[in-house]
Amino acid sequence: MPEIYFDERVAKEYDADSADMFDPAVVDPAVSFLADLAGTGAALELGIGTGRLALPLSRRGVRVHGIELSPAMVAQLQAKPGADDIGVTIGDFATTRVSGAFRLAYLVYNTIENLTTQDEQVQCFQNVAAQLEPGGCFVIEVEVPALQRLPLGETVRAFHVSPTRLGFDEYDIAAQGLVSHHYQVGDNQLGVFSQPFRYVWPSELDLMARLAGMSLRERWSGWKREPFTSDSRSHVSVWEKAA
Repeated sequence: MPEIYFDERVAKEYDADSADMFDPAVVDPAVSFLADLAGTGAALELGIGTGRLALPLSRRGVRVHGIELSPAMVAQLQAKPGADDIGVTIGDFATTRVSGAFRLAYLVYNTIENLTTQDEQVQCFQNVAAQLEPGGCFVIEVEVPALQRLPLGETVRAFHVSPTRLGFDEYDIAAQGLVSHHYQVGDNQLGVFSQPFRYVWPSELDLMARLAGMSLRERWSGWKREPFTSDSRSHVSVWEKAA
């Protein structure tokens, strides 16, 4: 099993630390986008976490099942209203399979980068394709690698700076990886959290999809279907399994 970075300490504070991502202005467009693709079928969330999207998607009438590596994150999810309607399987979403077939699978909030090798990311696409219905869709929300904003010769970029929180990404360009460092002050204590990621390019994801028998259906810069351009800092991509 991969290392679990989201332990009880991180899971307990996750919703509060990511409060901006739980804002209805962020959640509602994503849920509408996913519900439209799921239709009357079931949805599989890879890295379901504390249920930020799974719970409102379930309330929209979509049957949701999640895969999650961290039991502590699942415990936070299962303490929330509506969690009884969502099934969860503990495991690595690159390899874990659950019973049944799904109309939709989705990975949000840069979670594909939690898989820190190209082989694992390729395996994830193959795992999803095996669990999708013919004609089903796989959705990924992920950043566009921020190398254009990294000065030549430098390896560290700040992504959050405030009086109580500092966040830095430390890049290893040769290995196409980064380590995200978080420092947060609360209750007169300093919390420190670091996690490795593998950043991945849109064209690379398209090739992974092709290897798994899927093709690109649409790509946007956000959940409201804003056009994807050379200036986009993130993308929402949809690949479709052959019917």
